[in-house]
Amino acid sequence: MEFGTQNEPLMNENNIPSCFYRFFQWFCRPELFEELQGDLEEAFEENKVQYGTSKARSIYRKEVLKMVRPSVLRRSKLITQTNSIGMLKSNLKVAWRSLKGQPFFTTLNTFGLAVGMAGGLLISLFIYDELSFDKMFADSDRIYRINIDNKTAGEVTSYATAPGPMAAVVAEDCPQIEMVTRFRNVSSKLIRKVDAELNVKEIHVTGVDATFFDMFGLELLVGDEKTALKEPKSLVMTRTAAEKHFGVHEALGQSLLIDNKDVYIVTGVMDDLPKNSFLRDHHIFISIASFDDAQSIAWNTWSFPTFVKLHPAASPKDFQSFLDTVKDRYLIPWAMTFVPGLTVESARESEKTTGNYMKFNTTALTDIHLYSKDRDGEFSINGDIQNVYIMSIIGSFLILLASVNFMNLSTAQSLRRAKEVGIRKTLGSNRNGLVMQFLTEAGLVSFLALLLATVISAFAIPFFNELSGKAITIPFSNPVFWLVLISATAMLGLFSGAYPAFFMSNFVPARVLKGSGYSGGKGGGNIRNSLVVFQFSISVFLIVSTLVVFQQLTYIQSKDLGFQKDQILIIEDIYAAGNQVEVLKQEIQQISQVANASLSSYLPTPSARNGITFFRDGSFESTKAVIIGHWRVDYDYVPTLGLEIITGRNFDRQFATDSSSLLLNESALDMFEISAEEAIGMRLTKDFHRQDKENMEYLTVIGVVKNFHFESLRNSIDGLSFILGKNSNKMIVKLNTGDLSKSIESIEEAWNRVAPNQPFNYYFMDDSFNETYKAELRLGHLFVTFTILSIVIACLGLFGLAAFNAEKRIKEIGIRKVLGANVSQITYKLSIDFLKLVGVAIVVSLPLGWFAMNRWLEDFSYRIEIAWWVFALATFLAVAISIITVGYQSIRAALNSPVDSLRSE
Repeated sequence: MEFGTQNEPLMNENNIPSCFYRFFQWFCRPELFEELQGDLEEAFEENKVQYGTSKARSIYRKEVLKMVRPSVLRRSKLITQTNSIGMLKSNLKVAWRSLKGQPFFTTLNTFGLAVGMAGGLLISLFIYDELSFDKMFADSDRIYRINIDNKTAGEVTSYATAPGPMAAVVAEDCPQIEMVTRFRNVSSKLIRKVDAELNVKEIHVTGVDATFFDMFGLELLVGDEKTALKEPKSLVMTRTAAEKHFGVHEALGQSLLIDNKDVYIVTGVMDDLPKNSFLRDHHIFISIASFDDAQSIAWNTWSFPTFVKLHPAASPKDFQSFLDTVKDRYLIPWAMTFVPGLTVESARESEKTTGNYMKFNTTALTDIHLYSKDRDGEFSINGDIQNVYIMSIIGSFLILLASVNFMNLSTAQSLRRAKEVGIRKTLGSNRNGLVMQFLTEAGLVSFLALLLATVISAFAIPFFNELSGKAITIPFSNPVFWLVLISATAMLGLFSGAYPAFFMSNFVPARVLKGSGYSGGKGGGNIRNSLVVFQFSISVFLIVSTLVVFQQLTYIQSKDLGFQKDQILIIEDIYAAGNQVEVLKQEIQQISQVANASLSSYLPTPSARNGITFFRDGSFESTKAVIIGHWRVDYDYVPTLGLEIITGRNFDRQFATDSSSLLLNESALDMFEISAEEAIGMRLTKDFHRQDKENMEYLTVIGVVKNFHFESLRNSIDGLSFILGKNSNKMIVKLNTGDLSKSIESIEEAWNRVAPNQPFNYYFMDDSFNETYKAELRLGHLFVTFTILSIVIACLGLFGLAAFNAEKRIKEIGIRKVLGANVSQITYKLSIDFLKLVGVAIVVSLPLGWFAMNRWLEDFSYRIEIAWWVFALATFLAVAISIITVGYQSIRAALNSPVDSLRSE
């Protein structure tokens, strides 16, 4: 209310203190103000005549202050608030007594809500973490990554990288761009101080432009961001890497030897990047000027992740319009210098007729983690928005299950509290007051459950992190966290308690006090039954989903991949042996536990990937180009991995010409549209860009390898080629069955003889294979965990309802026993109604489970068909769980003495 009225001019003329006048007007009850103010003004006039204006004003002020008493104060929000607080205290006392008076149902309600809330809290933290990726960078909403989508001969590939010249083109010619930064994929490096002997392996190393720091708003702890990465052979380390090698403040200016050959200078140290960033695992950033191919003008170098920052007024759509012109304006003119007859028009016509394409597009920086899952060249393993949706649904299910539990148990107790409601209404309580009382009870249970859920979550968070692969912490010190948590708990209490409150407050006193029932006739039985069906529908749905996920994972683990992954040891960083690599291989092959060994950086599990464009001899039209994988291997690669040659032969040391020979897989033949027999002797070239066409180098196909899975089973098998090549950084060792630890010891001894003071790093191929499906494995484990939680919550509710049902029918049970019914008959009678509800839930949930999991399986090119036994097992588990839950209470009731049952009130 505002101070002041239309009487203020008069007041000012009389010299009454204006602020006290307004104050009195504010706190005085409206119906008393005019009379009391008139008295004050009359007294003021008298005092002014008798004592003077100044004294009269002072007396007026004192009289106004004396008016501040309950009889004069407005009956406003102050009084209402006082009454409301008193009512709330009363409701809380009554609620607490009521909850203490029924400890069994209170415990079930509180624990059921707490389990659901704990699961919902953990899932909410998981989702928040997933949605927070890369938002910490400056101007993250304006940063985009340039991608490539390519289709050649029916094969579609997607890259998180761009051609080398792309950055210069967009920086110079695109008006929407404020800044551009290139990375260069590097992977791991061996690093040591110049005066040290032992190398340290840094797994995540990348090349980057000097604009890196300005682009992402990063600052150096030591060094100058503007110059740190300008010069070749310079690098910046994170705090973790600096502490490992030198110390944060000692690192600047130090020299490091990389891969035993190149000396780099440390020009800066930065903080570790956040765990929710796309660069979270990277610790070494090398100046991109250190790489020769970074200066190349070739548009077929797709090894450069390229990020752009748009001007504040620019839109992604405008930038995409520019990207749509890049191929015609820059790429094709470059290709025209070495592809005879190629023009922009012929390239467009070729795309129309063949369906081939190469498109540039963008992904927002903040979308990379969840919307860029299957692109080649990602910096880190990304998440999947589908998993966020799945976890959101599971979290909602858990909260709903817990809430439904509360509704069910609360309405089930309505018989016990019917007379209480009748007496309250008889004594004058209105429906609104009863609703508030029951809502207060629901709120109290919710906040008790919140305390328990917080404790459960604190203990469960380490296990949840292990399951989800996260490093989530509960932000207890964050006031926003508590505000959200308390608000959500209050809303959950209102939602859970609303139906029971309105249901019980609707009882008719005359009927309930005479014991003739409820106003609703069935006491909410139909609604309770519907809620039980809902609970078990969710549980059965989750059981089906869990079984299908693990069936698909089992299929992946057991499928014939076309190569041997067991007993295969991968030794990394072979180049540490220098020019003794072949000597090392020979020594390892001589170990009795070793069946064979091969040198290659390319593996059918996560490893190096490289694609290349081939033309057949005499077919240099752009429509005839085929882009396939290109792996450098040695003579022993095929037998070591157990690959099968279906036509032709493997590389052989007896044939000197095999240095210019080639192996293809079956998918590559499909892309060339030839048979395996026709492929033998076919000549291909990747040297078509040279000007002197007559001197192009050709490779001759000498064999065809049976298709094998070298990518995730989510993807079909792409075309692949093999050539003899060196520059390998891995050795593939096939071990005989036996003592693996002894075999590794023997291999390490050979390593130490040939490459002393160099780190011996190894892993087994089947572990690397499992790494490919870590996301699916985590999803499976999370499904199991939350399915168990959902079943626990559903069983708590069913357990409580069964106990209530047995108590309600105690006299019926006594009469049946007196009339000769045995325990099994009574147990059956008490259980069958609940089993019917579970049956309805099964009928509802099985089709939904089948539909949802078929959609999930569509992401896999190689997948199972959902078997009938999945639904049978889900049905059996649901029925068995319900029988155990209900059966206990039913048997307990059936065993009671009929004398005690018939005597009970």
